[in-house]
Amino acid sequence: MNKKNIDHLTAEDWGNLFPIMISPYNPNWPVLFNEEKERIKNTLSYLVNLQIEHFGSTSVPGLQAKDTIDILIGIPHAELFAQQIIDSMNEIGYHYFLQQDNEADYMVFGKGYKLEGRKEQTFHVHMSATNHPIWERIYFRDFLREHPETAKKYADLKIQLAKKFRNRRVDYRIAKTDFVTRITKKGKALANNT
Repeated sequence: MNKKNIDHLTAEDWGNLFPIMISPYNPNWPVLFNEEKERIKNTLSYLVNLQIEHFGSTSVPGLQAKDTIDILIGIPHAELFAQQIIDSMNEIGYHYFLQQDNEADYMVFGKGYKLEGRKEQTFHVHMSATNHPIWERIYFRDFLREHPETAKKYADLKIQLAKKFRNRRVDYRIAKTDFVTRITKKGKALANNT
């Protein structure tokens, strides 16, 4: 492949360079999250009252997952897309990705990807105001933490889909949507009834 900037990788490039691989649960994932959380808090110390959450599969004890730490950060709506944030995150190794979908009002950063196809420990950071729908993924996380049998079903689904969509990251994500949506609704209902 000719030399490309990470911004110019196609979905096919991403799938070929970084195929989906599900790893056994690593008890070090929460440690890595906490270390990265502190690094980000120090870097963005000019933003007060940052809410930083570990979410995604690596945040659920015992759950098999892609070896990527997903981090959700709540920032004031007025700070969305601020160049100062982009520059600050870049200083600690993060690359800003323009989020293009129906809900483009949040920021996404990635760290640990190398264009040669090598990968260090990867982190994905999602930044938005805390009233953004992405924050409902906390209900999903909490439900899986409290219901290991559902977490097992999710792991089985991910393993099956990773085989089917090994080099098609978008298709893999879309194929999980129904399960994630259904469990998120259950988690939200449970949280609102307690």
